[in-house]
Amino acid sequence: MATDQLVPPAGPALAHQPTLKERVAEEGRRFLVMFLYLWVLFALSALHEKIVLREVGASLPSQGFAFVNALVLAKVMLVGENLNLGAWLQRRPLLVPILYESSVFAVLFIAVHYMEGIAVGLFHGRTVGASVPLVGGGGLAGLTCVALIMFVSLIPFFAFRDVSRALGGNRLTRMLIGARRPSGKGDGA
Repeated sequence: MATDQLVPPAGPALAHQPTLKERVAEEGRRFLVMFLYLWVLFALSALHEKIVLREVGASLPSQGFAFVNALVLAKVMLVGENLNLGAWLQRRPLLVPILYESSVFAVLFIAVHYMEGIAVGLFHGRTVGASVPLVGGGGLAGLTCVALIMFVSLIPFFAFRDVSRALGGNRLTRMLIGARRPSGKGDGA
């Protein structure tokens, strides 16, 4: 009958489909969180470098590099997350995807840093070989140290995100920064 066609289907089809505005707002929020996390990491790293180099009388570029790198790498991180690189690990214990994503993004960030350095060098007329940036002071040891520092630095970000998803909704965020409940003393429980 005609009335059967007017009844909406039951099940997943009734799930809320986000509007373009809602999707843009969510992407913007995710980008902002990633940017702020990375900016704090890079700003602290630059501050540490400045303190160390001041001891030997050298100078270091301003904190502006931390800001720009955080912007660029937050966008790289957002695109990488949208590619869902760790989807195949969904059924594993949370530690596995956290460590996997931290390692993948550490490598990805270093690769982007190399590509950026080479592109800037080529733009200024240098050869590819002369444009390769020194990571961690150069050499395999420096690269390994920077990769390890980046890997460890990304673990809290992915741990928070993945645990929050596993708990559902914003439970973890509310637990950490939401209103505290009474301790249970004297509440009759």
